[in-house]
Amino acid sequence: MIFDRARLFLAFWKEHGAAVAISLIRTKLGNALAGRPVFSKPAPGTADGRPVTVTELALWSLPALRPLPTFLIPESTRPRISMVTDSIGSSSLFGGVGTALLFASQLANRMGATLRVVTRTEPPSPANALQVLNAYGIKLNHEMQFAFAPVTAPSAGAPTWGELDLQPGEIFITTSWWSTAATLPSVPHASIIYLLQEDERMFHPFGEERLRCEEVLRNRSIRFVINTRLLFDHMIASGLEHFSTQAQWFEPAFPPALFHEREREPAGKRRLFFYARPGNPRNLFGIGLAVIERAIDEGSLDLDRWDIFFVGSGIPKLIFGDGYQPIRCEGLGWKAYADLIGTIDLGLSLMYTPHPSYPPFDLAASGAVVVTNRFGNKQDLSGYSRNILCADLDVESLLEGLKAGIALAEDKETRRRNHLANGLGTNWPEAFEATLQALTAGR
Repeated sequence: MIFDRARLFLAFWKEHGAAVAISLIRTKLGNALAGRPVFSKPAPGTADGRPVTVTELALWSLPALRPLPTFLIPESTRPRISMVTDSIGSSSLFGGVGTALLFASQLANRMGATLRVVTRTEPPSPANALQVLNAYGIKLNHEMQFAFAPVTAPSAGAPTWGELDLQPGEIFITTSWWSTAATLPSVPHASIIYLLQEDERMFHPFGEERLRCEEVLRNRSIRFVINTRLLFDHMIASGLEHFSTQAQWFEPAFPPALFHEREREPAGKRRLFFYARPGNPRNLFGIGLAVIERAIDEGSLDLDRWDIFFVGSGIPKLIFGDGYQPIRCEGLGWKAYADLIGTIDLGLSLMYTPHPSYPPFDLAASGAVVVTNRFGNKQDLSGYSRNILCADLDVESLLEGLKAGIALAEDKETRRRNHLANGLGTNWPEAFEATLQALTAGR
């Protein structure tokens, strides 16, 4: 099976040679990780020969690390919490960013504070933020503010923009190592709460980005909040012993009002969900495709009885078997996503990191069976739901896992019994309670 990207790569290989093709792919990957356009302009000081400062070159290389531009204002009668993230655009809201909005809202309510959402790669959309809160039935007790502090600097002579007023005692919730690194030079370190939802070192090859990430994670002057006990334990075991005293953890919640089975045609096909994000290497898009194709070729996944849904972003048009095209679902809103999840029988969702990721939980909370992979201390997720099956990370093991998932998905009684016995949380305020108490103790 040859995919669109593979065809492009091979064509470039034939025309320009292997070494140049590999160099191009590496450059594109490095640019994407550093937040630069895939085909960026030459580095300053190379094409035009103009000498540049070290700072100028560093900001070109890692623009997301540009410090937040802040200025101090007098103390307000109401405290404020600022959440710093890349974007709250429609394509960014699922999983981690949605959780960050829920957490920031709950902390703001606990502290009687105003919540400000600060974005860095595109202007914020108030409607999108409210969509998340409304979907989970979360209401802010005070106003919600929005600000845009772009990672790019204004051009010479342009009016100053993107500057953030900073109140004394303001709390900053950062949502990635790079947003944390950009916030550290601009505010008191003790005011930063870094919401960590993955071992972000694994986003990068060994190089400057990974090293910078490691430096942020080793910072002993900020506080950390970790998504799942599993990730918390992994981070400590990986050498970040200070997390045992500087970090709190929580388990995510999946309210039944949003995550539940939906009515379907009784005689309709069963549905397979595949978490398809070819632009995110840790989701192992190619491995998942190989597993699905093997299951089809061997007859385990009968396309006369099953429909396949690819849910994610940047999904190419593909053909399985004798010409079957999976149904591609991209850019779904919260309700549309939940409505689709509620019709799924079986999911295949891979994550080559310690965190379970959200799709397996979303699916299990909605009554589906899910097959995912083991990694590190992520060996058994049955404590969340016995409908989540874990397999070793190779095609043969995942194929066996998918076969077991098909059998369980078709065993309505066992599947239903497992769903009713789920250990997944269902209430976000309860999920955050212990963390909120620890963060606000003494205030």
